[in-house]
Amino acid sequence: MTDQSSPSLKKRLILMGTLMALLVGGLVGFNLFKRAMMQKYLAGGAAHPPPVVTALVVQRTNWQPSFDTIGSLRAARGVQLSVEVAGLVRRVAFKAGDEVQAGQTLVEMVDDAERAAVQTQEAGLDLARLTLKRDEAQYAVHAISQAQLEMDRAEVVSRTAQRDQALALLVKKKVTAPFAGQMGITTVNPGQYLNPGDKIASLQTVHQLLVDFNLPQQFLGRIAVGQWVHLSFEAWPGKTFAARVVARNPEVDASTRNVQVEARLEPVAVPLLPGTFAHVIWDYDQAAPRLTLPQSAIAFNPYGATVFVIQRGPRGAPPKVQQAFITTGATRGDQIAVLSGLRAGDEVVTSGQLKLKSGMSVAISTAAAPPFAAAPTPQEQ
Repeated sequence: MTDQSSPSLKKRLILMGTLMALLVGGLVGFNLFKRAMMQKYLAGGAAHPPPVVTALVVQRTNWQPSFDTIGSLRAARGVQLSVEVAGLVRRVAFKAGDEVQAGQTLVEMVDDAERAAVQTQEAGLDLARLTLKRDEAQYAVHAISQAQLEMDRAEVVSRTAQRDQALALLVKKKVTAPFAGQMGITTVNPGQYLNPGDKIASLQTVHQLLVDFNLPQQFLGRIAVGQWVHLSFEAWPGKTFAARVVARNPEVDASTRNVQVEARLEPVAVPLLPGTFAHVIWDYDQAAPRLTLPQSAIAFNPYGATVFVIQRGPRGAPPKVQQAFITTGATRGDQIAVLSGLRAGDEVVTSGQLKLKSGMSVAISTAAAPPFAAAPTPQEQ
């Protein structure tokens, strides 16, 4: 029995060994074949597909140099009215929003004690004048001394000053408008006690408005009285308002290196109010042709600004790119002016340049060109 099973076991072992050898040989052969094909593929010069980019032909456009900043409207004359002396309010002679004239009474305070003080001082002054007149007649006949006459004259001057002081205190019991304008909202009511400095209401000349804005110090040589600026406001989209520069501060702010400029608005029909935020555009030079690019086309680095210029080869050959240094100027919206480094007609990569190197081939697409507007507006998705 043992002799018969031994050859069968040997056959099985030989068969298993043969199968294992074939399996190992197949794996080794496949790996060798794959390596050989990879080497052949690379040796044949095959490469990855060229990266897809968008491009734009550089052209000259009419460029208006301008500076954008923010400003704030201010009334030509405006003040927060307050009281100078303490007392009870007798009458409020205006309502919120009233147009008042210069000198118009706004608030009257209880002034009975002050009126009585004025009458007392008037009586004392009348007595001093009668005494002086009588003593002048006596001095003429040498009935009194010159010293007595001088004392009488000094008493008249003193009584006059006291009367004027009482009158001044009486006047302060009435608040009047220092100039014509529109009254604001007040919380003062008759019978209310006010202390010196308590606010009554705001008075503003809303029909004569100024705009204050700041300019960097490098524009000091360009700004001048009489120039025009253009304003826009969020409350009136699509409308532009004109203002003429009337003054600028004689000094530069040492903390910001800016100079404050004041411009007067032209009369407008819309109800602009002091304190309104304004977007200010100042055209500081004549319009001139400039080479322009989308800002997305330029890579700003510590060593300078660069772009990739497309170089067209023979027909059928893919275009290649070459990195070039440029000098940039002012910006407006999505656009930026190019001062040097490019010529009209050059074709420049506008997107996809982060994966590029000089000498690389590219595929040009126009499906997703970057924005290139002088006055872009946000779009909701």
